[in-house]
Amino acid sequence: MRSLSTPRRLPLQLLLLAAALPLSCAHGPAKARPRTVSVQVLAINDFHGHLAPPADAAGEIRTGSNPDGSPLRVKTGGMSHLARHLARLRALEPRNTLVVSAGDLIGASPLVSALFHDEPTIEAMNLAGLDLNGVGNHEFDKGTAELKRMQTGGCHPVEGCQDGTPFEGARFQFLAANVVDAQGAPLFPAYAVREFDGVKVAFIGMTLEGTPEIVDAAGIRGLQFRDEAETVNALVPRLREQGVRAIVVLVHEGGVQTGTYDGCEGISGPIVDIVQRMDAEVDAVLSGHTHQAYNCVIAGKRVTSAASFGRLITDLDLVLDAATGDVVESTARNVLVTRDTEGVPEVQALVERYDALAAPLRNRVLGQVTAPLRQPDSQRWPSGESTLGNMLADSQLAATKDAGAQLALMNPGGIRTDLEAGGVTYGEAFDVSPFGNSLVTMTLTGAQLHTLLEQQWEGSLVRILQPSKGFGYTWKDSAPVGQKVDPASLRLQGAPVDPAGRYGVTVNSYLANGGDGFRVLTEGTERRGGPLDLDALEAWLKAHSPLAPPETNRLLRVE
Repeated sequence: MRSLSTPRRLPLQLLLLAAALPLSCAHGPAKARPRTVSVQVLAINDFHGHLAPPADAAGEIRTGSNPDGSPLRVKTGGMSHLARHLARLRALEPRNTLVVSAGDLIGASPLVSALFHDEPTIEAMNLAGLDLNGVGNHEFDKGTAELKRMQTGGCHPVEGCQDGTPFEGARFQFLAANVVDAQGAPLFPAYAVREFDGVKVAFIGMTLEGTPEIVDAAGIRGLQFRDEAETVNALVPRLREQGVRAIVVLVHEGGVQTGTYDGCEGISGPIVDIVQRMDAEVDAVLSGHTHQAYNCVIAGKRVTSAASFGRLITDLDLVLDAATGDVVESTARNVLVTRDTEGVPEVQALVERYDALAAPLRNRVLGQVTAPLRQPDSQRWPSGESTLGNMLADSQLAATKDAGAQLALMNPGGIRTDLEAGGVTYGEAFDVSPFGNSLVTMTLTGAQLHTLLEQQWEGSLVRILQPSKGFGYTWKDSAPVGQKVDPASLRLQGAPVDPAGRYGVTVNSYLANGGDGFRVLTEGTERRGGPLDLDALEAWLKAHSPLAPPETNRLLRVE
């Protein structure tokens, strides 16, 4: 095991004993200092296809506070700037630098990347010199076949090569140690071993065990997602047999802290337990998923995260003992990806080319909104609903009424940004709902509908499904999990919901396959496929322009 800061000091008693010994006994034969090797690991996570600098707060990092106590923020991000900062940091250790990602490079991406199936992001990362990517949950958004295409290349099976040029795939390696098929074979390699001046370092990559709960089950059918720490611990003996004593884990799971971007104040979340259960041979854990920034030491291991959208780079510096191969010192810092310097021209040209190709579709105006439509916000709407969520549910109900839908429910995690007042472009609508999910209408009993609502409080996060007009209920905040919703309070178009009755319910395909832990939806019968959620939103905006925000009185929260 290594030191994370300064060399360990000998106890005073041993120092005094050594001083009292004859010189020859105290020091012994002269020995050469152990040779060390310095290795630099540059890490990002949760890039999500943000090729252009993210707008507003999504493109800023809080660095401290102003004299009046308000947050001090710096504008950051943008693929071209990210590539420039990576090049500058790489120049500090040109021979012994590796660039890695802790997952979600792609998926939930802005239009300029998503419109071309995230091929632009893969191409940009190729140019920036990415070496390894431990897959995250969003890499599975379009299923395993599409993820494999990201690695190996080839035109899209339906839309072909949209920009007129072949897609070569990733020059960097995807890693997925804890994702295996029914026979236990990994989807991608579990780890990669790199050698620096004769010393080996292993990089284990993986996604969170809970990935099946937050991606479309149809796309990952037949795959198993194993415990993160147990997966790492099982690999340690194999790596030792290969002469590896330095291990870095790229894991797409994370935590939350209350300090600034390079701090570690009150770190909490799943990453803490995962790291504490990892073998002591693990030297560093580069994490993600929570979009947070931190630089911690947990259970003697360096644990970091670089926020999201390419706003930060974690610079992890390892000092290796050339004789033993172990890490003897580990330091890290989170580096701001500022926009105050020129980006990399080749990368910027790629972004601009795809942006121009996307412009005609992105700038098309779909309709007008009379006032801002906001995402769920418990401070503004304690009931859990929101103007934007309710509007999306209304649009999905309207799009599937011919399929027998009586109500629609939208998952809050699928709402990615607000809509501002004024003209709504296709690009803005896409940013709200970027996953390209199809709508599914199914039949649930009233009892199953009640079970579905109770599942909103299961797991580590509360997820209040956004209801369509005409459906509502009362929930009690102080009630235990499993008893939050009063069954008698469920109403559909003013009538009570009969537990034995049968109801047409529309959700998106992600939810329909049990996403976000709503398992009861997999039991729905008479399933009918519908249009894409984005198409439903477009039709609703066109039909109701100028659109006023819907009421937010569909749910009632009581103490």
